[in-house]
Formats: sequence, structure tokens, C-alpha cells
Amino acid sequence: MNLDLYWQAVQQKICVKCIDGDGAGNCRLNEREECALKRHFPIIVQTVLSLKSDHVDPYVLALRENVCATCIHQSPDGKCQVRSSVDCGLDRYYPLVVETIEEVRASAA
Repeated sequence: MNLDLYWQAVQQKICVKCIDGDGAGNCRLNEREECALKRHFPIIVQTVLSLKSDHVDPYVLALRENVCATCIHQSPDGKCQVRSSVDCGLDRYYPLVVETIEEVRASAA
């Protein structure tokens, strides 16, 4: 698995549109506010590649189990203020993340 290939595709398709970016694919979040997509990227790619579905629901469930459950922002009861306030870039763009990773997987096959 070539994470760089996946990351480049995500930067080109998602980071350039992200409200936390500069429009050129560069993140404007500081180190304290590091993007969840960037911070958890290896496990995100593994999670997406472990599934194959025409529906987003299995991907979201896997995201919650594999990534959100280990994130410092999620409470033990599964609630996340960052996600609830739509401040989590990963959650905000996850369907596009899945689509992008799936496109890279298909082109590499």
C-alpha cells in the first residue's frame, strides 16, 4: 500500500476544497489543531481498503470504530464535540475521502 499515492490524491481532491485550507491544498490549522484526516491517515486508508460497499454507511461505521474510537476528542460514550460542531475535517469530508481512496485503489488494480 503506497500511502503517498493516496495522500496526494486526497490533497488534490479534498484539501484544495477544505474550509481549513488555503485553496491550494495547504492546511491552515496549527499543530494544536492538526487535521484529523492527516493525523489518522494510515488507519483511514486501511479502514477504507478493508471494505467494499456501494453505500457509505459501512464506511462510516468502520470510521467510528477504527478512528473515532481512538481520537482524543471523542468521549468514552462515543460523543464528539468537534464532530458535532462540524469542525472535524475528517468527518466533514469522509464520503469524499472514501471516494478518493476507492478511485486510487481502482486505478492501481
